[in-house]
Amino acid sequence: MVDTTDTSSELPDDTDMTYRSEPLAPKTPPDASAPANGTKSGGRRLAAAFAWGSPFTALVAAVETLIATALLGVQLTVAPAVVALVTFAVYTVDHVADADADAASTPDRALLARRYGDQLMIAATLAYGLAVALAVTGGPLALALALLPGAFWLAYASDWLPELGRAVGGALSSLAPAGPIAGRAGTGVTDGGHSRIPRLKDVLVVNSVVVAAGWATALTFLPITFAGTAVGPAVAAVFAYFFLRSFVDAELPNVRDVDADAAVGVATLPVVLGVVRTRRVLYGVDLLAASAVTAAAAAGLLAWPLVAALGLGIAASICVTALAGRINDESVLGVAPDCTYLVVGAAIAGVSLIG
Repeated sequence: MVDTTDTSSELPDDTDMTYRSEPLAPKTPPDASAPANGTKSGGRRLAAAFAWGSPFTALVAAVETLIATALLGVQLTVAPAVVALVTFAVYTVDHVADADADAASTPDRALLARRYGDQLMIAATLAYGLAVALAVTGGPLALALALLPGAFWLAYASDWLPELGRAVGGALSSLAPAGPIAGRAGTGVTDGGHSRIPRLKDVLVVNSVVVAAGWATALTFLPITFAGTAVGPAVAAVFAYFFLRSFVDAELPNVRDVDADAAVGVATLPVVLGVVRTRRVLYGVDLLAASAVTAAAAAGLLAWPLVAALGLGIAASICVTALAGRINDESVLGVAPDCTYLVVGAAIAGVSLIG
């Protein structure tokens, strides 16, 4: 359930390539004021870009929360609705904020964000406000967990950290006395430290870890909090599953965005390692997730039928990862990772019906 990051450096030699669904990028970024092809097909493309963007991601987030509810064995609550609303809000804001950077990799989504940015921000604000209103009914902890993804996004994608570095660097420069020491202290911080403290979104691995941790925390603990039950021993296994799977979801769409990410200086695995090595790393992460849930089932923490359903999703994820760099339709890498959770949700629903 992660759509997301943007990456600097030359591409490694072993990138054999040809976050959600858009066509291949044009050589020139789309003009926000120009009509999309000036036809109904252009309007349909923008509608599809919207539907396969934040709304689809929100639907998958709700399914993931239902999966967590089943794994934890707690009663059904409004947690899926809260997570879905927060997801819609966070990713809508992210798409609007990064419209210029996304123009090369996801042109339709970027055009949509530029043209309807104000309306999308209003929709995101309303969604987040409704999520907060629902979270209040679950108590202070539920409210804090509902606010967590937004807080993680601020730490992850906004410029507060670079701006903090700029302010601190400027303050140190103004306080330092004139002379040789001050000259050495000011070396490399002529921009106020901005170049030394990047956005977390621009830091290799840290970007995906932050995204994975934020969503794994919300997905795992919101159902428990709303249900009012105690934290059980299965929580660690469920958290590990969502954390590892979310890490894969965060990095896989970066294969699609590798050229755009390299151009704007965002360090993701495909940019630094290349597509071939990235595939191998993500295979390993998925296998680690499979090992974690299998060990939990062997310890009696998770039911084997539920683990089998999770295994189907992990197998589907490995198949999707295998496509990275090997298919011409790069938009698949934006949608397919999320679809693996729909496979798990359907399998768990089947297990529940069978009993």
